[in-house]
Amino acid sequence: MKERPAQTRWEERMHKPLLALAVLFAIAYAVPIVDPDATSWVHTACQFTEWAVWGAFAVDYLVRLWLTPGKWRFVRGHPLDLLAVVLPLIQPLRLLRVVATLLLVGRRARMAPQITLTTYVAGAVLGLMMFGSLAVLHVERNAPDGNIRTLGDAVWWSFTTMTTVGYGDHAPTTGLGRVLAVGLMLSGIALLGVVTANIAAWFISRFERDDAVERHQTELLLSLTREVKELRAEVARLAGTDGVPAQQDRVPPGRGISSPRS
Repeated sequence: MKERPAQTRWEERMHKPLLALAVLFAIAYAVPIVDPDATSWVHTACQFTEWAVWGAFAVDYLVRLWLTPGKWRFVRGHPLDLLAVVLPLIQPLRLLRVVATLLLVGRRARMAPQITLTTYVAGAVLGLMMFGSLAVLHVERNAPDGNIRTLGDAVWWSFTTMTTVGYGDHAPTTGLGRVLAVGLMLSGIALLGVVTANIAAWFISRFERDDAVERHQTELLLSLTREVKELRAEVARLAGTDGVPAQQDRVPPGRGISSPRS
């Protein structure tokens, strides 16, 4: 059996650990925002966890690059991975670490063979809504003219933004908050398109499967009808050519051959 490349073996081995680290990153990102009055060591631990998770994804990218024979081809073929690794180094903002980690998690989730399209889309919707809510709450909570003050307001705003409804009762007022809104809008439109296409594909496949079963049953019925017609024709042909079967001499009942009288 042909041995798989080292890069493929590494990627398959690191799928679950990196996804587990992504969950840890989500917790570390959410705790300081949901509980801003937590002690300083909690904030420090969460910040350290965020950087550690991003560092793990960066190491994963570098290892894959090292294991790939064509390194320049790998870099050109994975531009989002490179951007996610370099982005947090440009400016030490938490939001950049969030964007970078989301890009890396999304990339590795698409590569995981056990994750189907439905699971990936559902996870992407929940992840974007969660991180979008937390990010806009972190940015808008202390804004002078902001009206997104609680986590409930942020979740409601994220939901209406991703679904492109936009009631307008809650809206970001800062520049960074509006940048988040644009990203959430574009992501919501793209994901809604994927969800709609996935649902349409499911209905089409279901109709095609039902139609195939119906065609198969119709073909069986037609085949049975032809066999019955052929059987009737054969019976009629045999009856016409053979005629009435020859009668054998029969002894009337009760009249056997009498024995000679003595």
